[in-house]
Amino acid sequence: MNEPFAFQIKSLRFDETYRPESGTRLTTNFANLARGEHRQQNLANALRMIDNRFNDLASWDNPRADRYAVELDIISVDLDLDGSGDAFPAIEMLKTMIIDHRTGTRTQGLVGNNFSSYVRDYDFSVVLPEHNKARDSFSLPDDFGDLHGKIFKAFVASDTFKAQFRKPPVICLSVSETKNYERTANVHPVLGVEYVPSGASLTEQYFGKMGLEVRYFMPPKSVAPLAFYHAGDLLNDCTNLELIGTISTMEAFQKIYRPEIYNANSVAGQIYRPSLKHQDFSPTRVVYDREERGRLATEQGRFAEDIFIKPHRARLAEWSAQFAA
Repeated sequence: MNEPFAFQIKSLRFDETYRPESGTRLTTNFANLARGEHRQQNLANALRMIDNRFNDLASWDNPRADRYAVELDIISVDLDLDGSGDAFPAIEMLKTMIIDHRTGTRTQGLVGNNFSSYVRDYDFSVVLPEHNKARDSFSLPDDFGDLHGKIFKAFVASDTFKAQFRKPPVICLSVSETKNYERTANVHPVLGVEYVPSGASLTEQYFGKMGLEVRYFMPPKSVAPLAFYHAGDLLNDCTNLELIGTISTMEAFQKIYRPEIYNANSVAGQIYRPSLKHQDFSPTRVVYDREERGRLATEQGRFAEDIFIKPHRARLAEWSAQFAA
């Protein structure tokens, strides 16, 4: 039981020709873009947004704002419980590679960025609604997020992860609509101005069980803060170019999926409360179906329950208890 999970990593380039694989969650940012009649235009527009934003932030020695490009690889992590080779698609993240056209060099960026997990869908779209179905007030199950967090920590601590990645993941997400965010005096040259929340959001608590802390920054020329989930010292463990790779990639996705917040026509003030009901924003030229994303989350949660949680419940419980010891 010391090594109950065999983690397997696959890498697939995310470019204009990308098509989601069978194990990919269809609500994942990059997979959602690559579907439907507008798929190729969606992908081209999103990738152009990423490169333009990178050059905007990496402006030194870059007079034409075209020095850099970002290559993205989808990192899929499969989990084999019994050695049969029949693995469950546990985690998907993105890895950035920074291309310097002037010097011809390729620099590894950060892994993480986007974060996708069927087990998270199970927790939020199956476990949580069923737990609160007959309750007068909202509450969390005592073990909410425990298994998911332990799987993530086991993967990051594994030899499989360490053989491929130099640094732990940095995951960049949207701010929560349930919290206020207050601007501080702390300003980073790339991450921008730091904000602090009025309290811990549910996502913050959930990612805490994955061993990740969070800080909120609004990068230069952005209109709302982003949540940066990380282990260690975010500001000193990551280079400026690594951070710019994450910002440019995830800000593009957030502008597409949450334009009311991240493509708003006004900038977050001293006290900021994000809202998807905000009307003063500019839509991007990327087509997506937000309603479908919500519906599919429940379907994907049921998939995780039927394929992974129920068939392996006893073994997962045994490993989880041993992991905590």
